[in-house]
Amino acid sequence: MSFYNCSCFFSRNIFLHKYGLHVEYFSKDAFKKTYGSILNKKGCTSDEAFNSVCIEIEAEVDRRKNAGQASLERKETIAKGYQRLHPEIFTLKEEFLDKEFLELVNRCKTGLLSDAEKKAIEFNAANRLFRFPVFTHEFCDKLVEELENFEESPLPKGRPNTMNKYGCLLDELGFNEGFLVPFRIDYVSWITRCLFPDWGGDSLDSHRVFSVRYSSGEDLDLSYHYDNAEVTLNVCLGKDFTEGDLYFGGMNTESRVERTNYVVYTNQVTYGLLHRARQMHGALPIDSGTRHNLIIWMRSSAVRNNLCPMCNDLPQLEKDTTNGYGQGFTEYQENVETVNVCTI
Repeated sequence: MSFYNCSCFFSRNIFLHKYGLHVEYFSKDAFKKTYGSILNKKGCTSDEAFNSVCIEIEAEVDRRKNAGQASLERKETIAKGYQRLHPEIFTLKEEFLDKEFLELVNRCKTGLLSDAEKKAIEFNAANRLFRFPVFTHEFCDKLVEELENFEESPLPKGRPNTMNKYGCLLDELGFNEGFLVPFRIDYVSWITRCLFPDWGGDSLDSHRVFSVRYSSGEDLDLSYHYDNAEVTLNVCLGKDFTEGDLYFGGMNTESRVERTNYVVYTNQVTYGLLHRARQMHGALPIDSGTRHNLIIWMRSSAVRNNLCPMCNDLPQLEKDTTNGYGQGFTEYQENVETVNVCTI
């Protein structure tokens, strides 16, 4: 199967960290007309500051255009030069998975997950947030040690996105074939079939997985956003930290009041929170220590082929030339009804 990107990736949803703003960029003049007054109110008051923003955006656009090839080159360099600290964790074993998680998967495989069992893992019914242990403490400790070992190496590192400046792309590190693919197909997808069939949970065929790190002097929090996926699993790996709770609002299609009616979730090591990816969410500032989370974006081409969640239009496909997953698009499926697809 060939995967594709949507061309909107090269012009939309560009995050300006300094101003906490997502923007689209087609030309300098159009950008100034659309965002000039908004940026002015946020403190961008001089021509020099505005030009600096445009330079930043144009550099990000160039990065995105070359991201696939750059990622492939980093992956090859890492494969040749990285000395793994815990090589055994790069291949998925059931001993890495919490017993409650395995029981949940097995119940979902039978198709007999009862309302009571769903309620037992339900963190918030209104927002369809589900919470359950995923990995063992031992595995989480080893994965954090591996991530920190890689971070200390001189090897090139791709970062998750423009919002998260610290973290690791698990595919580039070598986790995809032996760990992430079977984890999605053989385990998580059984749960998403039961909990989110109306959001592509029964047809997930690609993923993007990365870690994020919050610590003093680095990223402390995460601005309000939604994910470019259908279903997201966010697992807290550790280490010792205080504060930094996650907060969730309504879906990205809902009114501002609904989207900002928050529910707060406290991270707990080994536990994952499963949610619809296009649910608005963010992370409050961490107060002390360091927190690592594993973010698993899961995508359904059957859903997104009909409507790109980032530009709210039929995706304009550009083939991923690196044999990767791209942004999870495959080909157009015209005249196929989609259910509950969100808009921006």
